[in-house]
Amino acid sequence: MITHLNGKLVEKAPTHAIVECGGVGYFLNISLHTFSQLSSDENIKIYTHLLIREDAHTLYGFAGKAEREIFKLLISVSGIGASTARTMLSSLSPEQIKNAIAGGDVATIQGVKGIGAKTAQRVIVDLKDKILKVYDIDEVSVSQNNTGKEEALSALEVLGFTRRLAEKVVDKIISQDSSLSVENIIKQALKNL
Repeated sequence: MITHLNGKLVEKAPTHAIVECGGVGYFLNISLHTFSQLSSDENIKIYTHLLIREDAHTLYGFAGKAEREIFKLLISVSGIGASTARTMLSSLSPEQIKNAIAGGDVATIQGVKGIGAKTAQRVIVDLKDKILKVYDIDEVSVSQNNTGKEEALSALEVLGFTRRLAEKVVDKIISQDSSLSVENIIKQALKNL
């Protein structure tokens, strides 16, 4: 119904934004990802999704179309409501969510507050085929990277590094060169830890 707004940014907070278009102020629920992407320019374009329920009409705002599409996919899963989807997009970037679903990475999705093991598995089962089809991701490469990442993280944990710190370093290494072997990922991580 309302697909985007092009107007003046009146107010911006970590959970919401108010955009004025033609004299009407629209209250948009946003994720932290969108909050960080919104410029402080007065005139902005923001993509939206209107959720209509019996008791409320709620407008959600997104910095990009990709984030909006991930949001729509997430709320299509049984047990994932709009606020849980927004929490996921606040905790992880749309790219991280996409890769976690495509790679079957339950741990990443379960790391979001309020998502248990069963819900994380349901998200992956329900959305994996859609994500692979829509974004044309090569399933084999995603799962190999994911396996290599998990093996590297396990090895670093055995060596005494905390998982959170190791994960940040390993993610950075993999983003620079996704073809590295587990051994090379660990070697580079040790240099950076």
